[in-house]
Amino acid sequence: MGIASYIKEIGRGANGARSLGVEQAEDLMGTVLDGGASDLEVGAFALAMRMKGESLDEITGFLRAVQARCLALPSDRPVVVIPSYNGARRLPNLTPLLAMWLAQEGARVLVHGPLHDPARVTSAEVFHDLGLHPAQGAADVASAWARHEPAFVPTEVLCAPLQRLLDVRRVVGVRNSGHTVAKMLNPIAGARALRLVSFTHPEFGALMTGWAQASAADAMLLRGTEGEAVADPRRQPRIDTWVGGVACPECSVAAQDGVVSELPLLPREHDASTTALYIQSVLSGEKPAPAPVARQVQLVQSALAALAAPRPAAEKTA
Repeated sequence: MGIASYIKEIGRGANGARSLGVEQAEDLMGTVLDGGASDLEVGAFALAMRMKGESLDEITGFLRAVQARCLALPSDRPVVVIPSYNGARRLPNLTPLLAMWLAQEGARVLVHGPLHDPARVTSAEVFHDLGLHPAQGAADVASAWARHEPAFVPTEVLCAPLQRLLDVRRVVGVRNSGHTVAKMLNPIAGARALRLVSFTHPEFGALMTGWAQASAADAMLLRGTEGEAVADPRRQPRIDTWVGGVACPECSVAAQDGVVSELPLLPREHDASTTALYIQSVLSGEKPAPAPVARQVQLVQSALAALAAPRPAAEKTA
């Protein structure tokens, strides 16, 4: 086995590397996830893709491979899927606020990501301080939904091979294609899923737009807050939503222009316990919610209504 032949194609630098086709990319990622590549090959793969950047065909193939090894979570109605892989560095991590707010409004919400990050405050840590424990399987997810709570599934539970690939970052020092694919996962079976996908660089945003269109995905794309798929509480970001691969203007919003005249009241510290207390105060109405997050909740609700409408037979499945 091994992936040396693929590394020859993708490992020739930013200018000399060649992109893989969908089937090649799927085979490459499948081999990596199934342990068919050596540690040296996996490191070379991670660095080569980091230098080259993924093509649309490559992320499509990578996603297929990860999806095939992902835990299936059944639902009989649409689910909001929120990947949480960046956490907080300077601002409070408000992904749990978005998730809990949506759940209180009646939406089924699934959050997935790592339990811990040595350099950031993860959503899992904030959920823990809010009294929500990680789900260990489909039964726990269903129980959380029955309680009108968001379900948090650790990546290790959702797709253990993917978590091993994400852990390569601790060795080589940079993110890899596993982090890209993690933001695109759809583990929901039996119903549609609105995936909230964040991006930092415009090039990745354009790539995600191409993916949403080509795969007829249900996705909300935004420049995330420190990489998290929640609106920046200080300024309304641009949010583009795609329903069945078609732009949904009523589920989207333009970025706020001009100078911000008033900043929201945010906690000075961003540790998990302080963030949890702030989230509780917002949800109880004790403190005002950041307007951009409130707007995102409205847009997600509009998108869920669009998902509930009959889907044209010609649309593909994402």
